[in-house]
Amino acid sequence: MKHLDKMLGASIAIVIALIFLQANSLLTLPAEVFMGIRLVMIAVGIAYGIQQGSLTVWIIVAMLIGGEVGYTLPQVAIQLEVLSKVFLKLIKTIIAPLLFATLVVGIAGHGDLAQVGRMGAKSFTYFIGVTLIALMVGLIAINITQAGVGIQKQGEAAAAIIQKADKGWQEIVLHIFPENIAKSVHEGQVLQVVIFSILFGIALTMIPKNHKETIIHFTEALAEVMFKFTNIVMLLAPLAVGGAIAFTIGKYGLAAMQNLGLLLLTLYGALIVFVLCVLLPIALLMRINVVKFIRAVREPVSLAFATASSESALPMAMERMEKFGVPRKIVSFVIPTGYSFNLDGTTLYLSLAAIFVAQAAGQNLSWATQISMLLLLLLTSKGVAGIPRASLMVLSGAAATFGLEEWPIAMIMGIDALMDMARTSVNVLGNCLASAVIARWEGELGEPSEDL
Repeated sequence: MKHLDKMLGASIAIVIALIFLQANSLLTLPAEVFMGIRLVMIAVGIAYGIQQGSLTVWIIVAMLIGGEVGYTLPQVAIQLEVLSKVFLKLIKTIIAPLLFATLVVGIAGHGDLAQVGRMGAKSFTYFIGVTLIALMVGLIAINITQAGVGIQKQGEAAAAIIQKADKGWQEIVLHIFPENIAKSVHEGQVLQVVIFSILFGIALTMIPKNHKETIIHFTEALAEVMFKFTNIVMLLAPLAVGGAIAFTIGKYGLAAMQNLGLLLLTLYGALIVFVLCVLLPIALLMRINVVKFIRAVREPVSLAFATASSESALPMAMERMEKFGVPRKIVSFVIPTGYSFNLDGTTLYLSLAAIFVAQAAGQNLSWATQISMLLLLLLTSKGVAGIPRASLMVLSGAAATFGLEEWPIAMIMGIDALMDMARTSVNVLGNCLASAVIARWEGELGEPSEDL
């Protein structure tokens, strides 16, 4: 097993190095030899997957296979997007009933409304603090790399496809509250489902005990069924991941447009810095077992990366954090709420991309203006949960507010899928950590399960 582990790691490193050397014309290998090396890597991965039998390993193997299909057969790979779409559809059927059941049980089952209020205050304090740091990291990173400087204008027509984000604060507040719970479920409005479930749970604490217990028993059973449902759907995760990776590489290629490569590297580098210099110290400060935490989150984070969808990882993230020792009542409150208010990867991307837009258009912004833009993004990024291409809409709104040209945003859309994978995985990682932090803050973080 150790030999296969080392072989897989070494073969992946070799292939990545060869791709880099080939792309920069530093090495030229015959196509047949290069393909043979890649196929050996995949064969080692499959053997390792069979030996380990772990979903995480099979997700990684599926990423390798999907990458090969996307690189070798791009026309076929583009058709495989349907695999990830089927998986996402199934995941979306889980989210609303799972959130409803776990939140209602967490509130009404324990009857401690004071704790709900306390958790809310602590969660929002944590969310705002970490989000602000993420925005600052993105701002600093793009000012260091100057990734947008020197880009040639790509034309006026492209800017027309950007959707405006002219939301006032009244609309943002209204968007949080549901007007029709069925509509909220249908549209995937996670925060609206959370608000409804919290109010339902509070109302349940106020009715006679015999009726209250009937509903609590039902929601407890519903939660258990939905977790089992999740386990079944997760068996399809490797197929979904393989299809998503194949589609991305088949459509965009192994490298994005050359003039956007530095932006992509800046984002990935900034996210790595944020994880190592912000999230890791927070985990150590709160006395969280980092090794077991990594084991708990590796599957939901890798799933989020491959599918570029936070929703795909939500049920698994909740289940894994329960196994890590976070009580269900905290998991079911913090993680779904964080999906709307604690998008660390997305907010870092927004500050980075906004300055990139100014640099690309040759518009020099003072530090005072950049800080003002940062504060605007801090507020506007909280009101677009559940909206397709939400980050691009917020970016467009910031550009309009500060008088920036919009054509660079259309350029960013060309590699948005590749950027979305990284920022989404950090979103999931940040929310999993947030649940553990709040549990420790409440004095209720238990011991991780032995089967992590």
